[in-house]
Amino acid sequence: LVSIVIPTRDGADYVRQCVKSICEKTTYPHYEILLIDNDSCDPVSLELFQWLEDEGLVRLIHYGGPFNYSSINNAAVEIAAGDLVCLLNNDTEIITPDWLDEMVALVLRPGVGVVGAKLLYGDQSVQHGGAILGIGGVAGHGHRNAPPGSHGYFSRLAVTHEVGAVTGACLLTRRDLWEELGGLDAHCLPVAFNDIDYCVRVRDAGRRVLFTPHAVLFHYESKTRGMDDTPQKLERLAKEAAVVMVRWGDDLLSDPSFSPNL
Repeated sequence: LVSIVIPTRDGADYVRQCVKSICEKTTYPHYEILLIDNDSCDPVSLELFQWLEDEGLVRLIHYGGPFNYSSINNAAVEIAAGDLVCLLNNDTEIITPDWLDEMVALVLRPGVGVVGAKLLYGDQSVQHGGAILGIGGVAGHGHRNAPPGSHGYFSRLAVTHEVGAVTGACLLTRRDLWEELGGLDAHCLPVAFNDIDYCVRVRDAGRRVLFTPHAVLFHYESKTRGMDDTPQKLERLAKEAAVVMVRWGDDLLSDPSFSPNL
């Protein structure tokens, strides 16, 4: 069983699209959707969330307080029923029906701890093809803005391979490993880089992080939370980046799939 965890604050249109695409397209049968409502106040959103629960499409969980992506996901996993956990942003939409079949098959392989998907912008250019450690200090998306149909550098966008990290916008991991590592860092990394930190901890524990191009989703990035474009948000982003750089140091310069010569 896969527990798909979707945090949201309002965003009715995106939540509707995300859940609809999961329910209508996903061929893997063993999943539950946990919709975590973080203090929504929009009447349309509240009505939709209640309808989704009443229809048995989601388990609706109310989580109050300031936005803390890490603590929201940690709280959801505590009550999730699945042996596997899929973190999924509310502004995603399924493209390949067998996305979850592919990711589950990979994460159940011995030695694998995390699997990430290929994410596209609305124009089908690449938003995420795995994260490269060290880019911009902490990490950056590989092949960002690569055109539709591109195979990427040495076919990296066309083959499943090990990466330094993947984005939490669509991340599948083992429940027992999540609990062993303590989930996401809600204290020091409430908003940004918690997914990168988790992936590095997974690798530090001797497990591999894989990217698969055979699980494809749209990601309409930061549609509900917004971009980090205000002085306050930029200050918080810099603090969280500093936490990861101090914590992992030169480990961020040893990405398994990216040459230091580049």
